[in-house]
Amino acid sequence: MRMTDEITLTGLAAYGYHGVFAHERREGQTFLVDATLRVDTRRASASDDVADTVNYGELADAIVAIVEGEPVDLIETLADRIARAALRDDRVTQVAVTVHKPDAPISHRFADVSVTARRTREDV
Repeated sequence: MRMTDEITLTGLAAYGYHGVFAHERREGQTFLVDATLRVDTRRASASDDVADTVNYGELADAIVAIVEGEPVDLIETLADRIARAALRDDRVTQVAVTVHKPDAPISHRFADVSVTARRTREDV
């Protein structure tokens, strides 16, 4: 039987100092993160106990700590770090993490810039 359960956290905002330009590292900016975790939620739904599932509050704390933590040049690197952190929970079999950089230093009008990293347990 193929598992199709997902836990999704959308639009988590955190302030970080990521980017290739000196002003990005100096001034920082807000990053938005979406994370979708593939998790078998049957045990949690039967027990109705948060201990039997991925706690999305703890996931949010971990993501914010990464975004607010050590600066990187690329949001590709940031997305990978977040994905790998999510996979540290053995219940997560796959993850898709999108990092949005709405204030990217682009000289044209745009709605969003984002990178999505998809990882599986085999990738870590």
